This record gives sequence, structure tokens and C-alpha cells, in this order.
Amino acid sequence: MRTLVLIALVGLAAQLVDGSLGMAYGVTTTTLLLAIGANPAAASATVHLAEIGTTLVSGISHWRFGNVDWKVVLRIGVPGAVGAFAGATVLSSLDTEIAKPLMAVVLLTLGTYIVIRFTLRGLRPVQPGRTLRWRFLAPLGIVAGFLDATGGGGWGPVGTPTLLASGRIEPRRTIGSIDTSEFLVALAASLGFLLALGSQGINYAWVLALLIGGVIAAPIAAFLVRILPARVLGTLAGGLIIITNTRTLLGLDALSGLGATGRWIVYGLLLAGWAFAITVAIRSHLATRTATADEDPDAGDDDGGAAVDETESGEVVGSTAVR
Repeated sequence: MRTLVLIALVGLAAQLVDGSLGMAYGVTTTTLLLAIGANPAAASATVHLAEIGTTLVSGISHWRFGNVDWKVVLRIGVPGAVGAFAGATVLSSLDTEIAKPLMAVVLLTLGTYIVIRFTLRGLRPVQPGRTLRWRFLAPLGIVAGFLDATGGGGWGPVGTPTLLASGRIEPRRTIGSIDTSEFLVALAASLGFLLALGSQGINYAWVLALLIGGVIAAPIAAFLVRILPARVLGTLAGGLIIITNTRTLLGLDALSGLGATGRWIVYGLLLAGWAFAITVAIRSHLATRTATADEDPDAGDDDGGAAVDETESGEVVGSTAVR
């Protein structure tokens, strides 16, 4: 019983982070299941079965708060489902040990870029005519879906930073769209695992515990991403990417010489730098908001923290638009 409560709490915390920042549910929960003895395929299958429910609730919550771009959901979600199904069916024979550190380096680079960009420059203005097209989103979805199924997580860490770096969609809609499209990925991956493995090794009590925790957290996370300033949100997401992928790299045999003390020093320096970046982002956001209010009391936040939307009656309101 204690194990189930712990799994439920981890599911709640993981969904709170995932729904707010667009990543980390699969990575966090799969790591826990592996630590308590599940084999990789069964752990990934368990997480994806739970994600069918959590991503459905999360997607509905993000939609209710206006965080979803349905064109992006379709263009990345359908290819992502194809990639996830393929990844699930070959996981038992696929060696991902070589691909994992390479992907960690790529994601670490993206995370560093995002932290620097959002901390120092804020959000690039979204151009209404610059849409995210199939030829960009489809390959991204296939790769992210495949990695998500084979690694127990990867849809958010691959999809979220890539869309943030594009500058064509604001952070809250990036996160809402990635979380919503993940429902298709989780459904396809679960189908692939069930066809390849049956129910072998899947603990449905664990699935239920993860599901309960995630469902509780999903609406809260969707609300948080709605009110968090874009500049701060980008810095938070980038820092999470750096910490997560640094952990992967420090686990390599080539860096085993650092020892436990060396790894903790690295983590300490990264956390201190992340805290400093968040502080700078918050101060910059407040300064920008104050300057904008002085120039034009009716103007929105120019770094993307408050989107301007239009209600059905045509009334333009701020980030708390009535929907």
C-alpha cells in the first residue's frame, strides 16, 4: 500500500510539472518504476497506459484554459502516434544506450539556448503569418514519438524545446498543444506494447496509482501555465531540460570518475545558475510590465506573458479571456 501511495504522489508531482512545463512526466515516472524493479518495456508500457488518462484530462484542461493550437496538435500528434507505435513494438530488441547520450547532448544544447534566450531576451514576437507546417512537425513528431515509447519519456523533452526555439508559437500554447497531442502518442504506444507484450509485466495497480495522481494534478497545471509569464515559463522549461539531460550524461561510464561528490557539485552549480536565471527572468518581466503599463495602460505584456484573445462577442481581453 505504501508503494502505491508513493507512486500516486510521484504521478501527481510529475503531471504538475509536465502540465506546467510540457515535459518530464514519462522521464520521472519511468525512472521510479525502474528503480523499484520493473523491466524497461513493462515500465514504459505502465507509464503509457496511465498517460492515456492523464493526457486526456490534461488536454481537456488546457483546452478549457485556451492553451491549445489544434492545428499543431494534429500535425505533430498523428506522426507522433506512428512513431510511438513503431517504438513500442521494437523496444524489446532495440538498444538505446548509444542513442540516449547523443540525444541528451542535443537536448542539453537546446535547453541552454532556451534559458539564455528567455532570461536575457524574452520571447520572440509570434508572427501571425508564420505557421508551423507539416514538413517541420511531422518528422519531429515521428522522432519524438519513437523516443518516447523506447525510452519511457521523450515526447515533451524533444517536442517542447523544439517548438519553443522556433519562436512561432507562444510558450503556453506550446505546452498545451504538446500535452494534448501526447494523448495520441500514449494511445498508440500502449496499443503497440499490448500487441507485442500482452499484459506481461504490467502492474495495473501501478497504472491506477499513476492515473489518480496525474488526474488530480492536470487541471491545476493547466491553470498555472495560463497565468505564468512567458519569460519565466521559458526559463523554467529550459532549466528543467538542462538538469534532466545532465543527469543522463553524468550516468555514463566515461564520467564515472567524477564520483558522487563531483556529481553533486555539478548539480549544485546548475541549480544555483538556474535559480539566478529565474530571478533575472522575473525581474525583467516585472520591469517590462511596468514600462508597458506606463506607456499604455491598455497594452498587453510584450514578452508573451499575457496573450490577447477575443471572445465570441468580439470583446478583446487579456490573458484571462472568457471562453
